[in-house]
Amino acid sequence: MSLRIFEVRYLDMIGRCHKAGAPFGIVALSVGSEVRRIDTHASPGGDSFAKEVFHSVGTMAQIAQLERPQPGLMLIRCEGLQRFHVTRRQQLPHGLWIADVRLDATEPTVAVPDHLAGTRDALQRLLNNLQERDPEQLKDLPIQPPHHWDDSGWVANRWAELLPAPTELKQRLMALDNPLLRLELVSDLLDKLGLDG
Repeated sequence: MSLRIFEVRYLDMIGRCHKAGAPFGIVALSVGSEVRRIDTHASPGGDSFAKEVFHSVGTMAQIAQLERPQPGLMLIRCEGLQRFHVTRRQQLPHGLWIADVRLDATEPTVAVPDHLAGTRDALQRLLNNLQERDPEQLKDLPIQPPHHWDDSGWVANRWAELLPAPTELKQRLMALDNPLLRLELVSDLLDKLGLDG
């Protein structure tokens, strides 16, 4: 995932994580927006920022590349590491969220069954078509080597990242503990979108 970091609360956090080689957590918002906004309806004397609420399942991410093209702006590329569940959260005065998390166990590798091979094959075709048309475009996609074509969870996750689906649906898919069920649901979604063949 590529991110543009420009809010003070994140510039400091990402700078410290990069310096220490430490990961950080990424969670999807269920209320609010990616950029902290002033709440024009806030009561006087209270926090004047709009409410932010995020899901309790997220992903640890490691900074793979960091650039500072100008003061107050960082461009980073990060890689997902491991899923986690938030057990406690707190927002600091300058807006940064911190949390205690429980790391999920590494997901088991579940072979892609024959009846879902078409879902895997469609992803391979998509990747091959993109490679033929514009190899440069592949650098920005979440499908980076090593490829795990016979892993139901890996195939389902790559589709979920690419599909034109609402964040809420992608979040529900990511939160599923069963990789085979996740791939089944992705296959159904591809069928509904007419992208299965």
